Amino acid sequence: MERNEVAAVLAYIGRLDPRTIRSGTGETRDQLAQWHELLHDVPFTTAHGWDVREAIRAHTLDSPYPILPVDLARKWRAHRRDRLDRHTDPTPTADPDDPAVWRAELLRTRNSVAAGVAAPSTHRQITRGSPPRHVEERLREIGSPIPPAARAELARYRPTRAARLAAVDTSVPDALGVRCEWCHAPVGAPCRQRRTTPDGAARGNAVRATPHPSRIDLAVARMGRHRPA
Repeated sequence: MERNEVAAVLAYIGRLDPRTIRSGTGETRDQLAQWHELLHDVPFTTAHGWDVREAIRAHTLDSPYPILPVDLARKWRAHRRDRLDRHTDPTPTADPDDPAVWRAELLRTRNSVAAGVAAPSTHRQITRGSPPRHVEERLREIGSPIPPAARAELARYRPTRAARLAAVDTSVPDALGVRCEWCHAPVGAPCRQRRTTPDGAARGNAVRATPHPSRIDLAVARMGRHRPA
């Protein structure tokens, strides 16, 4: 900020907090010199997110102490750090075979972001929308987002899902498609060992490799009810 901008800042602070007003000419001159020394590299306002008046208002509302020039300088530095933390350094348009020019453009972009002249360049987020046409055609060819070879490799690590898919392929009822009435496993979850103590309390929570027979019977009965005549 220039001296006239610092003077405007002091006048604004005095309007919000009269405790900071200096009445004597010498005190006013010294205060202006001190504030300008600490705030000469702090902008009054930028095009992207910084306004010294908002920082002053926030301090006045949040703190019982009069604002000092270091408070504004620290807020500006925190604002700069936040902007640079959100900046992802897009690839410069300069020739990468000329490292001096390439680096100079990269630094200019960073300095513009830090000074508030340009907005941070963040990573593009995943957006909703239809998949590209070539992706849809590929899915129609293979019938699944996971190719058969990859599915076969994953079967070793997902035995429960592999068993369900094998049951569907062979028209066997999917036992995990119904709730188990014995161990109370929900739909889609494997059955668990359910043991009882002599006093009737339940113990044991190990996953079973196969569903309980009663769950299989329930799946068969449900499949029979839904099978067209």
